[in-house]
Amino acid sequence: MAKLFYQGHGSYRITANDGRVIYVDPYAGDKESYKLPADIILVTHQHHDHNQTDLCAKKDGCKIITNAEALAGKTHNSFDVGGISIESVEAKNLMHNPKDCVGYIVTMDGIKIYAAGDTSKTEQMKTFAEKNIDYALFPCDGKFNMSLKEAAECAKIIGAKHNIPIHMSPGKLFSRERAEKFDAPNRLILEPNQEIEL
Repeated sequence: MAKLFYQGHGSYRITANDGRVIYVDPYAGDKESYKLPADIILVTHQHHDHNQTDLCAKKDGCKIITNAEALAGKTHNSFDVGGISIESVEAKNLMHNPKDCVGYIVTMDGIKIYAAGDTSKTEQMKTFAEKNIDYALFPCDGKFNMSLKEAAECAKIIGAKHNIPIHMSPGKLFSRERAEKFDAPNRLILEPNQEIEL
């Protein structure tokens, strides 16, 4: 069974049915939460709270995809890593230049996960509804990224089956109070060190 493990802040781990491991924006969490060796590491941009790839145990041949690879050739690139599809998508706001930042849509085991990275609302989000996304993870701190209200608006535009608030309180791994104010349809709140089956 595929799983999603939330480490806190903007960091999480996805495990495929066959045991392959993907880390997204490694930074938060304890050493134990990075002990599963990575097959893939995704970095949405180079802010220090998203790019700590050295935290992750890695398998031989681990594929690291950062914003540099995702935006090579000045276009949003897609990747196939052993049948796991990774599509880079637009991410931007006043604090995050779209030339240096991306989100990802990860497809594996018939499940689609939108890893928004650090962003506010983008035009491209209007096209995501047709992708039938299962899980969407939204930054909603209201300082470096969109507010809770804007994140909820994005959730309605995208129409994912489950909408998860992350990156919600600068300086903290998690804020239950802010998470509960995320007024999105099909809201799913994960606390740090919580794992769910997808």
